[in-house]
Amino acid sequence: MSTLRVPKEFGVHRQEKVVVVPLKKVFEGVDKLSIVRKIFGKKTSEIVNSLTVELHSRRGYMGVSQDDGRIFLSQPYLKDGPDHYLYLDIIHELVHVKQQRDGKDLFDEDYDYVDRPTEIEAYKLAAEEARRIGMNDKEILEYLDIEWMSASALKKLVKNISLELQTVFPKSKPNFSGWYQTK
Repeated sequence: MSTLRVPKEFGVHRQEKVVVVPLKKVFEGVDKLSIVRKIFGKKTSEIVNSLTVELHSRRGYMGVSQDDGRIFLSQPYLKDGPDHYLYLDIIHELVHVKQQRDGKDLFDEDYDYVDRPTEIEAYKLAAEEARRIGMNDKEILEYLDIEWMSASALKKLVKNISLELQTVFPKSKPNFSGWYQTK
């Protein structure tokens, strides 16, 4: 093996700044929301008080750990994401927390993402809540339109969550300028 010499001016920072905080420090009043009480029932306060959010500097959105139900949240998304997206996403992720606590496999690879029962349940509740807070069809589609999801997958997701649209679904993927695509 040859001897390699990395220039002395070069350095590697191997520790990404990760901050873990209580859920309620990031999402104040989340335990008081009726939609969250619908998810967790009588144990809402206990569960919400036990949840943590791991803030990381990578671009992205939110996710849940299959191991411990911790919520992952991108700091750029927290900083610049629209409040209604963050609201709907935390609802979506709290459904996953409930599923994880119930022993469900959040990442069951026997299913495509849009066919996964855990995703259908989470998106369905988020879409219902989107309607309740006044989002129209276009706004809900824009919210559901994740940049890595194909047009056919988006259509399938809309069908799977039984989202009834009053407008005709576009023949090709909508060209929404969602938060992620414009930042």
